[in-house]
Amino acid sequence: MKVTRVLPFLPLCQRLFPSRLAGLSIALLKATALEVAILAGHLLLYPSGIAQERRTRPLPLPPDTTSLPTEATPPVVLLHGFIDNRSVFVLLRRSLAQHGRHQVESLNYSPMTCDIRTAAELLGRHIEEICERTGQPEVDIVGHSLGGLIARYYVQRLGGDVRVRTLVTLGTPHGGTRVVPVMDAHPIVRQMRPGSAVIEELSEPAPNCRTRFVSFWSDLDQLMDPLETACITHPDLLAENVRVSGIGHLALPVHPAVATGIRQALETEDSGPLAATGADGLTVA
Repeated sequence: MKVTRVLPFLPLCQRLFPSRLAGLSIALLKATALEVAILAGHLLLYPSGIAQERRTRPLPLPPDTTSLPTEATPPVVLLHGFIDNRSVFVLLRRSLAQHGRHQVESLNYSPMTCDIRTAAELLGRHIEEICERTGQPEVDIVGHSLGGLIARYYVQRLGGDVRVRTLVTLGTPHGGTRVVPVMDAHPIVRQMRPGSAVIEELSEPAPNCRTRFVSFWSDLDQLMDPLETACITHPDLLAENVRVSGIGHLALPVHPAVATGIRQALETEDSGPLAATGADGLTVA
């Protein structure tokens, strides 16, 4: 599942493939413009997602009502990235609901969170509460960026594979990212660096892990350095890596093609390959 980074030696490519490089530059400009537009929209929505989502138990049916079968699919838990909140999933949540996934919950963890392990423990308590409240034994998780790393730590290191059927990650630095070195003052950023204690823990053996992993990564993700760090290559994990072309980091939770791929990933049986192979903008790597 190793993915080779595209155009790793820029000066050589400038001499040998000028037309190809020009195409890449145009794609990068388009992706950057889209990122700016998404960021502007997200800043407007951000205040609406600061408060934790209200959660209620399903209303009991009247005694004389014929019981209907409960929903077969697990609840979907959405987990945002670094210094973000649940508002980033407004469009994805709507897409899931429109295609029959009505049990969708977004979790906020504090922007002051300084430890991935602590956040993973909190996630575990939330998932236990969701399973108890909904009566479902398992959940599916979609995690963007840091959210995917927190969810993976819960699954792989805290026994969360008994509760998580499928974990979908979007632009998550599974191998650690070297981008923006000046951010190392924040402890959770240091934990996302290659070779950190958390990244090393996630590389340790994970025999019999029951969760299925699907990692979406973009070939123009400016926050992944190197790009292939967003791929899962662990030999013990049942994982698929899906390459998304032409969009950046912020677009992953909102792009329609990615939303389609996420829905297909959640609908695919554990033993089968991802059905999104060859879909618009998506390629299984």
